[in-house]
Amino acid sequence: MTTATPAALTVPEASGTAPAVPDQDLTLVALTVEEAARRLSIGRTTMYALIRDGEIPTVPIGRLRRVPAEVLAEYLRRLMNSVANHHIAS
Repeated sequence: MTTATPAALTVPEASGTAPAVPDQDLTLVALTVEEAARRLSIGRTTMYALIRDGEIPTVPIGRLRRVPAEVLAEYLRRLMNSVANHHIAS
């Protein structure tokens, strides 16, 4: 008797691309702190520090605080510009 291997247990072949994160919904416009941290590949504590320091703005939605998805791209652009300006000044 043969048994089939469940798809969840199979290992995909290396394709040179990052694996898809199944629980990441790229259509969300307002993220939890944890979702925002996951998108930047940083820890939750680091994300809270960035929020506390004003680097990442949040918005209130009812009793919740959310991170607008667009501010993550803006934050990365600011980081890239600061790195580029640092190299020019050196």
